[in-house]
Amino acid sequence: MTRIALLDYGMGNLHSAAKALEHVGAQVDVTNDPKVVARADKIVFPGVGAMRDCIQGMQDAGIDDVIKQMALNKPVLAICVGMQALMNRSEENGGSNALGIFDGVVKQFPEQPNLKVPHMGWNQVQQVDPSHPMWNNIAQDTRFYFVHSFYVEPVDQTLVAAHCDYGVNFCAAIHKENLFATQFHPEKSHTAGLQLLKNFVEWQI
Repeated sequence: MTRIALLDYGMGNLHSAAKALEHVGAQVDVTNDPKVVARADKIVFPGVGAMRDCIQGMQDAGIDDVIKQMALNKPVLAICVGMQALMNRSEENGGSNALGIFDGVVKQFPEQPNLKVPHMGWNQVQQVDPSHPMWNNIAQDTRFYFVHSFYVEPVDQTLVAAHCDYGVNFCAAIHKENLFATQFHPEKSHTAGLQLLKNFVEWQI
């Protein structure tokens, strides 16, 4: 059974994420212990709330360096603010630093007529490379559940694994080698979300 460390730094949707991962066959350790993280087969890096609070929570828990190290050598799934934290910097709160694993910025949705911010609810996701193992058995333009006011803009556009349109065409997922990240919440996205989590559990790097 695949053992997954679900990172607990006070800012994740841990209960629903843990239940969803267990539902698709994973053994889940909800933890901020670097030793437990190091023993895990794979890592899920969730996040909700403000970037500055997330980074502070990681630093307080002592897992910010662990995330940077594990992102280089174990399968990692980052979700929502977990994905945003992979960039250099966010525009949120007047500007705040992130982990800097990838070059890029987290930008706020512009004000637009008839579009509410945060972007909340179901929206279609356009896969860049449907052959990626994380998209197994997930149709193109499948709807996933979003809740966010900010989106990532990586410098390297080859990182982009999916797009979504909400007034602007924004990056909905990124990937590189052993890492995959989604702006949407798979744990809240019913059948399609469970399939994506199952794909992560089964993903062979």
